Amino acid sequence: MKHTILAPFQEDPEPLFAGIREFPTEKIILLSPLNALGNAEAAKRELARFKIPVEIETIEDENSLEETFAAFAHVKAKEKGKPLMVNLSSTMGTFGCAALSACFVNGLKAFEFMDDKLIVFPVLKFSYYDLLSDKKLDIMRLLKTQGRISSLEAISKQLKLGPSLVNYHLYGNEKNQGLKELGLVEVNREKGRIALTLTSLGKLLLQERERKK
Repeated sequence: MKHTILAPFQEDPEPLFAGIREFPTEKIILLSPLNALGNAEAAKRELARFKIPVEIETIEDENSLEETFAAFAHVKAKEKGKPLMVNLSSTMGTFGCAALSACFVNGLKAFEFMDDKLIVFPVLKFSYYDLLSDKKLDIMRLLKTQGRISSLEAISKQLKLGPSLVNYHLYGNEKNQGLKELGLVEVNREKGRIALTLTSLGKLLLQERERKK
């Protein structure tokens, strides 16, 4: 079985060649920040000798979690039904971390080469979306609409949920994680008052969930 390889790319083409040797490859998609586009185009020319189609997708800012997640969602939708793997070896720093997070959230198989050794990352057996009940999603939508909420009571009143239920969905319990522990809602205190906001991951997951409806 041949794979489509999505490769977040900044400068080093060698791991791309190694990936082709390890996994039968039908197509390579380079995901390149605009400031590395010249490197991606050079890598595409080098890959031509393998007679494998190469496409280049771009993002403006490699440090943007939102852009990276959106690009992964775009490629996954475009390659729907095809075996898709992600080669993380040609990226680094924040871009690499964002790409790995996007793999986990989307249930994509990812690999990289470290000291010439192949490392295959585990695919999560669950989807983040499976952990989000309708009530958790309602809280996230409310936070997205209002930007910031300064009390659990305000959420309780607007969603017509009891305070204990709001507390449960935010903080969870021993068996079930709440929105805070899942990294989807940030809870801070400002001048002695609570301040609730969606995290970047929370915004992205909600946006993707709404897109799929």
